[in-house]
Amino acid sequence: MAHAEKGNHTSISKFILLGFENLHSLRILLFGIILTVYLVTMMGNVLIITVVFSSRQLQTPMYYFLSNFSFLEICYTASVVPKMLKTVLSGRETISFAACVTQFYFFGSMAATECFLLASMSYDRYLAICNPLRYPALMTLHVCIQLAFGSWIMGFMAPIISVSLTFSLPFCAANEINHFFCDLNPIIKLACTDTHMVEMTIFITMYLVVVGPFTWTVISYSQIVRTILKISSMTGRKKAFSTCSSHLMVVTLYYGTLGVVYGSPSSNLSADMNKLFSMLYTVFTPMLNPIIYTLRNKDVKEALRKLIQ
Repeated sequence: MAHAEKGNHTSISKFILLGFENLHSLRILLFGIILTVYLVTMMGNVLIITVVFSSRQLQTPMYYFLSNFSFLEICYTASVVPKMLKTVLSGRETISFAACVTQFYFFGSMAATECFLLASMSYDRYLAICNPLRYPALMTLHVCIQLAFGSWIMGFMAPIISVSLTFSLPFCAANEINHFFCDLNPIIKLACTDTHMVEMTIFITMYLVVVGPFTWTVISYSQIVRTILKISSMTGRKKAFSTCSSHLMVVTLYYGTLGVVYGSPSSNLSADMNKLFSMLYTVFTPMLNPIIYTLRNKDVKEALRKLIQ
């Protein structure tokens, strides 16, 4: 609903999420797929947290970060998927202005927190592989808590500017968001003013938030690769690489899909392609993460086996 104000600007009280209304008969199938993936994601991440906290063998910095990451993935998907399921089933779904702001903020916070947390995890792997003798002294429980807590704090601070600038824009009478959740580009397109400066400011802010952790991750892994290549035995190389291969796969998946959607100030993707890639990093990537970490990690598989027994 839109209330008229001075000029052509309106005060929007609610938005309409269009979702996948053009799919018609396929909506039930898509709903079933997304619901299944969502449940698998939730159960997988809850299982990882349970295994880590119930196994003495996994009481190490690496698995402390992994349990934080799993909790983050639960919050990350929960901020988008439940509303997405309603939107898919109904074809279009109403969301209040306040709820849209809240969803936008929490989704942005979780996405930013994931960047910082992945950087912390890469630093942990860097110390473990490049400084194995000093690792216990450098990566203490106190340092782990500081890195994890810092990731959450910086993540929740990161989207404040973007949220403030986006929802302070004057919106026109149209209140239909061509997406399945309140995302940046579809919302900005509803503004009835020149948004170039706002888009550039938001893009620069997001770039600074992402490029710092990403650069740290790249530097950490470049040092890890150099150290692994110096190991003389092939068995030693495989063992060293196995400790960080899962994390490297998760980093590649996350930044790859995120870069496609938010890689430029005004995304050149069509609305349908934007939805497709958004679905990858909001639904399917979070499902793959617990699978990657469990199937490629002997310690987690062994602790899981003991827990089941």
